[in-house]
Amino acid sequence: MSTVLGLSGGFDRVHTNDFQFPHSFAHDSAAVLLRNGRVVSAIEEERLNRIKHTNKLWTRAAARCLRDAGLRLSEVDCVAYYCSEPWLDAVLQQGFLFTGHRLGLLGARRLLQFLLARELGEELPLDRFRFVPHHRAHAVSAHWMSGAPSSLVVTLDGFGDDISGSVNAVRDNVLETLQTFDVAQSLGHYYLSAIAVLGYRLFDEYKVMGLAPYGSPDRFRDLFRRFYTLGDEGQYTIHTGEMTALLEVCPVRERGGPFTRAHKDVAAALQESLETIVFHVLRHCRETTGLSRLCLAGGVAQNSSLNGRILASGLFDEVFVQPASYDAGCALGAAMDACLARGELPNVRLDHVYWGTAIAEGEPLERELRAWQPLVTVRRLEDRATDTARLLAAGAVIGWAQGRAEFGARALGHRSILADPRPAANKDVINAMVKKREAYRPFAPSVLEEHAHEYFDLPRQVTQLPFMTFVVPVKPERRAELGAITHEDGTARVQTVDRATAPAFAALLEAFGALTGLPMLLNTSFNNNVEPIVNDVHDALTCFLTSGLHALVVGDYLVEKPPLTADSLDGFAIDLPDYAVIREETRIVPSGERRTARMLCCTYEGGHAIEISREAYALLTRCDGRRPLASLTAGEGHAIPMREALQRELMAILGSRLIRLVPLAAGGRP
Repeated sequence: MSTVLGLSGGFDRVHTNDFQFPHSFAHDSAAVLLRNGRVVSAIEEERLNRIKHTNKLWTRAAARCLRDAGLRLSEVDCVAYYCSEPWLDAVLQQGFLFTGHRLGLLGARRLLQFLLARELGEELPLDRFRFVPHHRAHAVSAHWMSGAPSSLVVTLDGFGDDISGSVNAVRDNVLETLQTFDVAQSLGHYYLSAIAVLGYRLFDEYKVMGLAPYGSPDRFRDLFRRFYTLGDEGQYTIHTGEMTALLEVCPVRERGGPFTRAHKDVAAALQESLETIVFHVLRHCRETTGLSRLCLAGGVAQNSSLNGRILASGLFDEVFVQPASYDAGCALGAAMDACLARGELPNVRLDHVYWGTAIAEGEPLERELRAWQPLVTVRRLEDRATDTARLLAAGAVIGWAQGRAEFGARALGHRSILADPRPAANKDVINAMVKKREAYRPFAPSVLEEHAHEYFDLPRQVTQLPFMTFVVPVKPERRAELGAITHEDGTARVQTVDRATAPAFAALLEAFGALTGLPMLLNTSFNNNVEPIVNDVHDALTCFLTSGLHALVVGDYLVEKPPLTADSLDGFAIDLPDYAVIREETRIVPSGERRTARMLCCTYEGGHAIEISREAYALLTRCDGRRPLASLTAGEGHAIPMREALQRELMAILGSRLIRLVPLAAGGRP
């Protein structure tokens, strides 16, 4: 029985940028541990370092996987990385010429050896490292978790190993690559280029998919047809140079600005054109291979509207989308490929992705929650499912954290924000008070598996959609009833819930159904707009305290928040996350005068910054994560109103995730 650690992502620590890789190069760092081909632990680095789509070193994730498995690094038989060794060697050499950083001269294998030894304290022999080409990692992760004996596997993304996609046939557990697409054909880059006029950028692609139903593709269909050519044998060409024509017909939206009809119509035409190109590829592959089962992976496979069209088309008997199909899933695929080479990879149908950090139970959990008093009140629930269902039926919006965290981009009932799916107003309420994002953005429904066909138009053979990877039609007669989860075009990104794999969540859906007649809830990821999905109790409490959530249910405990008072924060310490810095800078205002601004800033690419008051600046420069705020403000001469104003500012800064609140009653830093 062997143990394999799969890795994806970059090589810099959170507070360094030695290699100067752009965020687009090595995003979605992750670690996955397999024992005898089975997942023991899998977690994205972003859940731990709290940087969305992080391209930083996978140190915390790798350490967490080893801890979950009860292993030391030296006991791992193989470390698998998600790109080819020659390609990464070349990138590192080019990086050395650009940055002068001598680690780039080590080469890929020795660099991984060095970084793991530096970070985890043990040096592995060089022969324990394996490099798996990027799109092979995508493909292996898709097929060998589909449960299908044979399949057509298509991978599409921005790029990896200098290709942007591949077509593969798997027969008798042997993967054969039939076709690849070069970077000039990248559908990920194509989509990204078009959304720039909509005020969006890398990692915003899913927002445009959600905007598309509000527009019509008719207006710009002919224009978008100039941007690509469909060729013979499933080939296509992207005409990137033509895409500047968008600037002539659509005003560029300022980030955060309003959407015009033109913006919505561009989103609709873009989505339609993507589907046209992908179907062109798929039809050819279906005809030439004769394979009736399709597996999808790569960042483009995160487009659940596209996936829904494929599912409904009848082109394939079965469609499986790897739920972490973006680059974090390559850590899984690389590890699986290493097991495949050893003859230790079972072909099983994936039924859940609850592989991450576990929430404690019983007394340890209660002790951790009560350490946050007086900011919260804590009460043990006699019947978690029924008591929570009553709150939801009465109109509450609730944070819900149970069991092990999900691996992948979707909250699937273990790290979720939940609400009644019926009132259409709930969509606006949650977007405004919790997610703090665009009002049009849709939410997903989670429904007990056996009731899915009552509410959604699904192909007859489809009984399970457990990973929120498909957008499907809501039955016309149900759309008015399901106002909070029905998209503008009458669809929804549905999750079916099975009692065996998610018993706590299924029990809640059943209890809500018993009260309301509807075994379904609105389910969205438990986070705000500047952070990844919450990982542990500390993250859940932070999000709860800085949002409009009415209540939080963690394990069997109900957490609520009393009003903030002048001394609510006295027993807490504050420190800065690794990615935050505080500084003073001189600015020239419009009058020409110089003004001192006090700033709290993210150091990572694309991060945000806020201006803070003189009082907050003075306090934060003295915070160290150990001393309580009461001791730091004592003798400062603050009147009670000033203390209350300062505490309100600190809570607002906490909402931006530029400081961390440390409950000293829990023993210090988490």
